[in-house]
Amino acid sequence: MSSSRRGFLAGLGATSALAAVSRAARAASSCPFRLAVINDEISQDFDHACFVAAHDFGLQWIELRGMWNKNITELDASELERSRKILAKYNLRVTDIASPLFKVNWPGAPLSRFSPRHAEFHADFDFKQQDQVLERCIALSKTFGTDRIRCFDFWRLDDQKPYRAAINDKLRQAARTCARHDLILLLENEPDCNTGSGKEAAETLAAVTESNFMLNWDPGNSATFAGDVPYPNDYDLLPKHRIGHCHCKDTIRKPDGKSVWAPVGGGMVDWVGQFRAFQRDGYHDAVSLETHWRGGKPEPGSNMGVAEASSRISMKGLKECLAKAGAYC
Repeated sequence: MSSSRRGFLAGLGATSALAAVSRAARAASSCPFRLAVINDEISQDFDHACFVAAHDFGLQWIELRGMWNKNITELDASELERSRKILAKYNLRVTDIASPLFKVNWPGAPLSRFSPRHAEFHADFDFKQQDQVLERCIALSKTFGTDRIRCFDFWRLDDQKPYRAAINDKLRQAARTCARHDLILLLENEPDCNTGSGKEAAETLAAVTESNFMLNWDPGNSATFAGDVPYPNDYDLLPKHRIGHCHCKDTIRKPDGKSVWAPVGGGMVDWVGQFRAFQRDGYHDAVSLETHWRGGKPEPGSNMGVAEASSRISMKGLKECLAKAGAYC
């Protein structure tokens, strides 16, 4: 092949690559949301997770939960510096610290049947350590340049009424602590915790009125409650101005009534309707993939794990739902 021919083809390749980058930049600038993924839903290898998020998913945002088989709250100074350099390498910004705050048993109450026997996401703390966990998360928010910390409201009790006022007060205190640092505390509705459904989220938000106490709305989690319809029914109950983050996953209810995870767009959550409603209601914060589903098949001969293969499928479904809703991200 002549040198001129090689130069012509190389030029075409460069032009094509630049066009692809340009299309990705236009999509990112027109996206009404902070499209993100939780890093360890791809891989515990943080550099690889960021590469996939930035280059393959075309994202500018990422949510941090754990890396290198450690919970984010357990990273040492050298690991924090390493992770900051990796984020800078891929030009990724952090949506929030997806912390394990308050995902513990409530003291004095019967032991929750939802309390796991082993640590979840490499987090092994008890109630007495929660103030320290919050302090650590506040420091992490400053390290990673985010104004949001995710929390829960303790492992689910069969009867939470005797303890609900005290639980709310603990959330209220934590929100006030965060407010002193100009931070938002995000409560995730989690079926294994006391605020699980959209209805329960609305009740908790009504009780804990601090303006920086907001909801990490998870329609997929709400869908695990029999009879719950995350959108539009549960969403209609929520104060829209207090939704500060959204986790994206999907679920299928089996004939026996049990729920199993599914890729986004492949389950019972009306994600297209939810994204249209977000745009109508002026929501512009994160929509972050929390895959959970593990049905993806790694490509033969690749080093890809099941989590990454599943997240690739689910991100594709998420983007298709966004496009159908008129949000091109």
